[in-house]
Amino acid sequence: MKSTKLKIQNRKGITLHAHLELPANQKPNYYAVFAHCFTCSSSLSAVRNVSRALTNDGFAVVRFDFTGLGRSEGEFADSYFSANVDDLLDVQAYMAEHYEAPRLLVGHSLGGAAVLVAASKIETIKAVATIGAPATVSHVKHLFSHHIDKIRAGETTEVNIGGRPFNINPEFVADFDKTDLPTIVKGLRKPLLIMHAPFDTIVGIENAEQLYKNSHHPKSFVTLDDADHLLSLEKDSQYVGEVIGTWARRYFPKEENEMLSTEGEQLVGHLNIIEDNFTTTIQTKHHAFIADEPLSIGGSNFGPSPYEYLNAALAACTVMTLKMYAERKQWDLQEVFVYISYAKKHSDDLQIEVKKPTYLDYIYKKLKFIGNLDAKQKERLKEIASRCPVHRTIASEVIFETELIDHQ
Repeated sequence: MKSTKLKIQNRKGITLHAHLELPANQKPNYYAVFAHCFTCSSSLSAVRNVSRALTNDGFAVVRFDFTGLGRSEGEFADSYFSANVDDLLDVQAYMAEHYEAPRLLVGHSLGGAAVLVAASKIETIKAVATIGAPATVSHVKHLFSHHIDKIRAGETTEVNIGGRPFNINPEFVADFDKTDLPTIVKGLRKPLLIMHAPFDTIVGIENAEQLYKNSHHPKSFVTLDDADHLLSLEKDSQYVGEVIGTWARRYFPKEENEMLSTEGEQLVGHLNIIEDNFTTTIQTKHHAFIADEPLSIGGSNFGPSPYEYLNAALAACTVMTLKMYAERKQWDLQEVFVYISYAKKHSDDLQIEVKKPTYLDYIYKKLKFIGNLDAKQKERLKEIASRCPVHRTIASEVIFETELIDHQ
């Protein structure tokens, strides 16, 4: 996944901070916009995880900070709900002018309400997905209800929301009552996916029920089980992104991706160190996949580790080689299972004599054959398993040659 920083000027001249996430081949089929939750920012891990998952389905995703939040300019008091909708419209217009008009809107919490309103105003939007969204815009006022009287008296008041202080003025509060979200949803004739956790303590599940009842088909609801409102667990936000991507396929015709050039080599690996930690995109001429490191060593666990891919290459080559050999011999080999683990083991533990005791690369392989085979045939297949090309490559001395390519 490649990330590009964008600076988008809204209609009030305020600069909005944004990131454009691209698929592994950097050539998206469609564009989407993600609207974050109330008082949050586009750097929230859930936002990044959902965006990354969507890029795996060929979407380019714009995640941006609303006015006065995150890295965007302006004051939070100016980030009232209708201003959030205007920010969405301005981001949409920017993308249409400089890239391509987004077709999918995704919104989290109050951002979900904002994308519903924005979708009613944008012709090019073809589908909408909400996550933990309220059924009415005024729902958010309960977060500062104990300050309402003071704010309505005309005072700008500092309130604590989610452990952070924010200044709120009367116009900010009054704006929440200006939008009739139920009526807007009833008139929204676009595919809608509603995702909500049944035990959400911030925006109750009854909001999802009301949104679903007010909307027209095609509409879908997906429960997020025991997820919290902010999708704090990585598994929850990753699941949300994967479900949205799968759901959206029904409304966005599949297109053949033009793959990223491998510069004449067999594959290319790319890591954006600043944005993606260890999450690495790998691409061959026709396929794209992801490598990562496990959580235990600081990775995000979005894909197999490099050594797991090494094991995978050996496993795939082993079973393919056994298939070809058994077919040539006309043996009744119906299925093959190969189990592989890699580790570093000391020569003394392996009882191997070397000039200087040391740790050695150790690959352990177990085989299971399904079919009508006798003991002699199984033993022969075991021998053949060690003759597959990848096994031979790993076991032999390999010559490496590395060349530096200047950045263009």
